[in-house]
Amino acid sequence: MTVTGKSEIGCIVWHDLLTNEVAKAKRFYTELLGWEYQIEHASDFAWNSGEADYPLILANGEAHGGFVDPGQDIPSHWVAFVMVEDVDCVIAKAKKLGATIDREPFDVPGVGRNAEIRDPQGAIICPYISTHGFPPPSGTFLWDELITDDVESAKKFYGELFGWKANDVDMGQMGTYTVFKRDGGTDVAGAMNRPPGVEGPTAWLTYLATDDVDTTVKKAKKLGASAQMEGIDMPNVGRLAILVDPTGATFGLFKPSES
Repeated sequence: MTVTGKSEIGCIVWHDLLTNEVAKAKRFYTELLGWEYQIEHASDFAWNSGEADYPLILANGEAHGGFVDPGQDIPSHWVAFVMVEDVDCVIAKAKKLGATIDREPFDVPGVGRNAEIRDPQGAIICPYISTHGFPPPSGTFLWDELITDDVESAKKFYGELFGWKANDVDMGQMGTYTVFKRDGGTDVAGAMNRPPGVEGPTAWLTYLATDDVDTTVKKAKKLGASAQMEGIDMPNVGRLAILVDPTGATFGLFKPSES
């Protein structure tokens, strides 16, 4: 689940948390994972019209994403950005493939060009092309996983949209897990059918790095989070858990296997 290679086309390179409770989110992730922030002021705000502050997430000396108050009453959720060669072409293709365009392509000066789409099953993802030239961050946002009721349809959509190749892996009692690979064979994301009895919309789930999943889960609960899934081991993958932060955003914790 490590992104490598000279080109980052097809890789997930950035994450934003969209929430009406930015201050609460900042406190939670600082206390849980030690994140720091750098406030950037945007004259043409990416997610809403007008000017706004944008807290950059800083960890291990790198900027990994940010917190956004979208200016409308929506459920808190993490959004992933996929590097593409041409945002406008991707959006045109997404429309033909049945996606809904929540935000047409727009430019953020000094950052890049991006847009926001909902795939045919309703999961949000953002095609993006950078203009800043900095290498993508690593080591904090480790993995992104699509939880869906129809993996086969998702494989077709993302294969045509981003050129991702699907590799199905037998996980034993956990069932079949789909790993998306970009050109060159690098793993970029995953997908799985929703477990029986688990309800919710089709959505992308973001996993954050931790050195100790179980200790971090306990700490998160004390800070006001709830656990959807306590720590479990995935053979040859690592240990993970799924939580809901105090603002209502779902996220995962992940420690990869050392082998």
